[in-house]
Amino acid sequence: MTIAIEKLLTPDINKPARYLGNELGAKHKPWNEATVRWVLTYPEVYELGASNLGHIILYNILNSQPRQLCDRTYLPAPDLAEKLRQSNTPLFALESRRSLTDFDILGFNLSYELGATNILEMLDLAQIPLTWKERDSGNYPLIFAGGQTATSNPEPFAEFFDFMALGDGEELLPEIGLIIEQGKENNLSKQALLLDLAQIPGVYVPRFYDETEAGEVVPNRPDVPARILRRVSPPMPAYAIGLVPYIETIHDRLVVEIRRGCTRGCRFCQPGMLTRPARDVQPDDVIETIERGIRETGHNEFSLLSLSCSDYLALPAVGTEIKNRLKDENITLSLPSQRVDRFDENIANIVGGNRQSGLTFAPEAGTQRMRDVINKGLTNEELLRGVKTAVEQGWDKVKLYFMIGLPGETDMDVLGIVETVRWLRQECRIKGRKPLQFTITVSNFTPKPHTPFQWHSVSTAEFKRKQELLREAFRSLRGVKANYTDVRISGMEDFVGRGDRRLSPVIRRAWELGAGMDSWWENAQQAYEAWEQAINEAGLSWKYRQVEEGEWNIFEGNTDSYNAPLPWDHINTGIEKKWLQEDLQRALEAATVPDCAFEGCSHCGVCGLDFGHNIVVQPPTIPQFSGHFKPNQDRLQRFRVYFGKIGEMALVSHLDLVRLFDRVVRRAALPISFTGGYHPGPRISIANALTLGVTSNGEIVDFELTEMMDINKFRHALEENLPSDIPVYNVEEVSVNSTSATRLLEEAEYLMTVETEDKIAQETWQSWIEKVLNSSEINWEKTTKSGKKKTVNLRDRLSSLSLDSYQDNAVTLHYIGSCRNDGTMLQPQHVMLMLEKISGMELQLVKVHRQRLILAAS
Repeated sequence: MTIAIEKLLTPDINKPARYLGNELGAKHKPWNEATVRWVLTYPEVYELGASNLGHIILYNILNSQPRQLCDRTYLPAPDLAEKLRQSNTPLFALESRRSLTDFDILGFNLSYELGATNILEMLDLAQIPLTWKERDSGNYPLIFAGGQTATSNPEPFAEFFDFMALGDGEELLPEIGLIIEQGKENNLSKQALLLDLAQIPGVYVPRFYDETEAGEVVPNRPDVPARILRRVSPPMPAYAIGLVPYIETIHDRLVVEIRRGCTRGCRFCQPGMLTRPARDVQPDDVIETIERGIRETGHNEFSLLSLSCSDYLALPAVGTEIKNRLKDENITLSLPSQRVDRFDENIANIVGGNRQSGLTFAPEAGTQRMRDVINKGLTNEELLRGVKTAVEQGWDKVKLYFMIGLPGETDMDVLGIVETVRWLRQECRIKGRKPLQFTITVSNFTPKPHTPFQWHSVSTAEFKRKQELLREAFRSLRGVKANYTDVRISGMEDFVGRGDRRLSPVIRRAWELGAGMDSWWENAQQAYEAWEQAINEAGLSWKYRQVEEGEWNIFEGNTDSYNAPLPWDHINTGIEKKWLQEDLQRALEAATVPDCAFEGCSHCGVCGLDFGHNIVVQPPTIPQFSGHFKPNQDRLQRFRVYFGKIGEMALVSHLDLVRLFDRVVRRAALPISFTGGYHPGPRISIANALTLGVTSNGEIVDFELTEMMDINKFRHALEENLPSDIPVYNVEEVSVNSTSATRLLEEAEYLMTVETEDKIAQETWQSWIEKVLNSSEINWEKTTKSGKKKTVNLRDRLSSLSLDSYQDNAVTLHYIGSCRNDGTMLQPQHVMLMLEKISGMELQLVKVHRQRLILAAS
């Protein structure tokens, strides 16, 4: 069923451009030519989901497969979710605008324990039953989950999914697609199809497994594997070039993976354990992908992604080469949290520049003893050297991440966080410079499956006490802002993350009580109470009290439970359980283990035929750094472009249009001039902001260039890179030194459609219009930004008003009114207000179209 989204996506919806599915890079494969039709979703709002690298890569890979089609959807914001429910409209996929029930397979990225409630919300909005048992009686898509949480411990979520995709999906998902295609050809039943899928390494079908009283998960039939293998794929950076959203997203940049996996062996880190072995991407592949990606997408920022970017030995050479090639493009490089012990002048060069990105380091613990316990592999000397380098290279603000609640931690270790920050501020002072500012994030350690600390017990009561210790100690330290993770969220993460199948009903009930992920940010106490009620109703409050009070401390010698079955033992990640126990023992002794990618093997069990081996690329020679971007401020030519904003582009906001033009200029390789200053920007000036939802054939934008260009070539380059709903009507060259369109703007011409509840005679409308025109004063009381009341005579701002067309209870009015960027404006709503005052009736504004902007003679 195709959804008529024009009735749903109206300007009263917040950021309606989220749901259009017409971004650059969106794939629109013919529906009837596909045999297997997928929907992939990241179960968060669009801003998070559309910028997730894994989501983009898998979307591109599936759409590159023959006879396979992949669409997308995301968690609707509450306003659209309410509209969907009120109109009984099922959640739809963006590109095809079809109901999710029209597809063969629907996949969710389950990357966070508490994100499962979002998945249930989306299934409910799609009018799909929540559990596999309920879906068996109907014709519904196969529902599966992948991602880190699904891979580490799928059991709390087992009731909701037909199968789980464990590990890397780049090769696994196409294999699943082939099996589904064969199953459709052979008209297999769902049970038979799932049995075929269960033979694929990396596919876990929960219905074919039971949980014993001892807590072990075992097959309930002989033809499925006892343990399910985690899949490992090489990074595929070419598939990272894809979606370019119209609205600003969380990661509003090109992101390219340079290294997958981490072998540092931090004992708290689940991603490091679940992504072994480490696999470097060839430097030439990274450089080519980024250079091509920047030119194809128009992004002005790119990020190199890895669990530990600094362990990619080619980073200085790759980063320098890219910065050199894109030196004139005003491009910024950002890196995620880095290893402070590898931060040097070369890395400072590639992340510095005019728009210097932030620096984030993660010492994790405040004392050397605790850093050894967690196998961080970082000394105080290395920490100081890295931060000092940052200060010497021009940074005056640094972010640091720490954790509390780690195994064996004492109050002295907790207060060591404050002493470490105090020491760094003191040692990094430079004469003539203001002191270094720190933003500190203190998170609560939650033990994760498949790590040496999976047997550790946390205590939320201890978290609260230690947070208060830190708050008190930081009060005496200037230049430091400390943020703390909500203890309630940490407690629920731990409770769900290491749970078993008994938690599926708890998750469902928590969702029914309103505990979606968004509720944690809007009202954490209300979300916590929903989870607490769900836990109590399931009779599991005793189990959650263990999280609140702490069940045991592994440093007190409690080893009885080490060999007991764990709900995730049937997931074969490659790391042997015995090795995790041995590494836990090393933690008790504060003994460190070297990084096996660069030193000797740690014998964790991963390397071999199933998972491969570490691939470390030796660093190429670092090229000479040619310097940071210097804005070319030459102004040799100005083009004035007259364009439209029609169709669905009316739902793209003015700020998003500004961003779009910036990217279009970069994609078209136009020689744009830049402003000066600390944040140089392209000299692109849109004459006037158009209200969201209003269409137009009369918009104006000025472009200033650093070199002379043929007007027809300029127009062709611009049109080739603009969406079809932003047509170019005319381009003219104007003097560079002439007054800008923003200052010349005087008036605007509009068409506006107005409806009334009852039929109004045409003569009556005409009389109202004449009364407005004959009035010398129609006042409106305006509230200024400072809160003061100001009376405005709207009639002074109206040049003309006439009846353009008439129907029984609707008319189209034509007017010309003030439109100056000093705030002297006559908006359609103001014309409505004048008509309502004259008529004494309530009118409804249905549609607005701006025909042209009128400039004063220059």
